[in-house]
Amino acid sequence: MRRTLRRAARDLVPGDGYEVSIALVDEPEMARLNEMYRGDPVPTDVLSFPQLAPGEEAGPAQGLLGDVVVCVPVAARQAGERGETLLQEMEVLAVHGLLHLLGYEDETPAGASEMATMENDILGRTTSM
Repeated sequence: MRRTLRRAARDLVPGDGYEVSIALVDEPEMARLNEMYRGDPVPTDVLSFPQLAPGEEAGPAQGLLGDVVVCVPVAARQAGERGETLLQEMEVLAVHGLLHLLGYEDETPAGASEMATMENDILGRTTSM
């Protein structure tokens, strides 16, 4: 995952003065975080906590871009449903979280499509998620 995020960040963020924190959590912890920050008391696959102000773009020597939190049990279920390995699914989720840290959103069909295309490009995939 680290290698994948480094490669993705190199492609998306100018310079190399940035940092991304990744936390791997269980379902109770993800449910707690999801309720605390999104008002939904169920575990989700990934949450992102950007350090950039809304509209602020990442640049050289930016510092901490933010935190990406991946729920391993949810990722494992999704991997099974998609016929992928756990590592493949966690890489997708980590890249998805990084895109959120950089201000991309998937709340609209157009935004979701843009993020899926970027994820596929970054991960070298030819099919959509």
